[in-house]
Amino acid sequence: MDTQGQHPMNMEFSGWGGIDADSAHIAAAATSIWEQIDAALSPIIGQRGVCALYQRSLRLAGQAHPWLSMAHHDVATAMDLDLLKAAITQQNPGEASAGATTHLQTFHALLSSLIGATLTSRLLESVRTNFFSAPKGQDNRLAPKNDD
Repeated sequence: MDTQGQHPMNMEFSGWGGIDADSAHIAAAATSIWEQIDAALSPIIGQRGVCALYQRSLRLAGQAHPWLSMAHHDVATAMDLDLLKAAITQQNPGEASAGATTHLQTFHALLSSLIGATLTSRLLESVRTNFFSAPKGQDNRLAPKNDD
């Protein structure tokens, strides 16, 4: 799975919350993104489908970042984002960012292999847009949008 270059989900968590983002900010950003992914995909592939892809991508990303295995559990019907948040928070910011990014990119690659890159990008476009909607360094980047 290629996670280099112009990856469609090339969202670096290290810049979220400013240059000195700590692991807690990175964990908050990551869990917010996973909530958005769940909301975008559950109506289409179901909560169990999203969970299965989440767990598989967690296991694969755990090969490069073994600490991600703390957030993995075999029998799951929903993503346990509290486990992911705890695992990310325990890492130094550089490793937290790298692991969270690898996990997200692995998920994107898995989904793309199943439904195609174009459809994957379309389904997750709102997640990507929300991530990049605020200037770098502002921590409102992942705040809920008001659709009034």
